[in-house]
Amino acid sequence: MTEHRVHSPVSSTQYDEAYFLSACEGFEEFLSSQGGHLSRRLSQAFALAELKEGMRVLDIGCGRGEILFHCARRGANAYGVDYASAAVRLSRRVADSFEHAAEENQAQGKIGVCRSDAKHLPFPRGYFDRVLMFDIVEHLYPWELHQALCQVHRVLTPEGRLIVHTAPNRWYDQFAYPVVRLVRQMMRQGERYPEDPRALNVAVNVDVHVNEQDMVSLRRTLKKAGFRGQVWLDTPPQNRKEGPLLAAVRHIAFNWPPLRWFFEREVFAVVSKV
Repeated sequence: MTEHRVHSPVSSTQYDEAYFLSACEGFEEFLSSQGGHLSRRLSQAFALAELKEGMRVLDIGCGRGEILFHCARRGANAYGVDYASAAVRLSRRVADSFEHAAEENQAQGKIGVCRSDAKHLPFPRGYFDRVLMFDIVEHLYPWELHQALCQVHRVLTPEGRLIVHTAPNRWYDQFAYPVVRLVRQMMRQGERYPEDPRALNVAVNVDVHVNEQDMVSLRRTLKKAGFRGQVWLDTPPQNRKEGPLLAAVRHIAFNWPPLRWFFEREVFAVVSKV
């Protein structure tokens, strides 16, 4: 039995407006600034694109649309696709506000938004200088992800780049989280650490995270679709006020290989076509 018959795509109805405005990464910054400011995670991923004026950029899984706004503000022509109707509505609101700003000479690039499945991109071959996949990989089953990456390979220029961010690092959930949860239980903080790490902070992830990656699996997946480049791990700043012993343990876990490969939470990639 083929994999796509075993695993049907996550329903687009899972991604309603409430999801994008109360659970999806960066929602607090979006609500407070109407897209003018990016969260630490999105800002870090966006900087990797190294955009230049006049570039064509595709944001796959554009969500609320703030990445499109920041692309166009830098003079790039930004196109967003998402298969969730709520995301398309939110992104079009951002596009409309940007067009208004452009009329007042505050903007340079253009924004286009359409509803589309990542596995069937409605663009010609070699059209984009940059393709962004921020926090979408973990929502696509392996067979879907491969098809989507093959589409990215088709629409990317020969010199173009694909930038990927996905979280959490699968090795963290599988190996490090049980240790973290045990320690927190011993500290009488176990109620904040559910048995399923996907439910940590954002309960809906239990239903929509279907293909979390580690550094090796993402590199292998990208290579299979015809990409090569850098894949690495990173983690949010650990600004916690803790005793010297726990602080020392945290420093070792997040900075010393091979431990850091299991404790760092995020996976990044910048790749190009082979």
